[in-house]
Amino acid sequence: MAKEELMTLDGLVEEVLPDGRFRVCLENDHRVIVYTAGKMRKFRIRTLVGDRVMVEMSPYDLEKGRLVYRERVASMGFQQRKGARR
Repeated sequence: MAKEELMTLDGLVEEVLPDGRFRVCLENDHRVIVYTAGKMRKFRIRTLVGDRVMVEMSPYDLEKGRLVYRERVASMGFQQRKGARR
């Protein structure tokens, strides 16, 4: 494995922690603490409990990671308002 090579894993957000951090349960049932990546923070992509996410981790530290992608859910997103706008 090269020094710069990162592992990308899928997981589920279990808990929202302070300072843009989350507790995520990975597919292999490991629990890690991840922080929001720069682009997600820049564009204010919100992550909630129950969201499916992709996490990048270094092979040297398997306790921490970086949240790089939040999967879109069909039920969420832009919704029309019922009332007419003035």
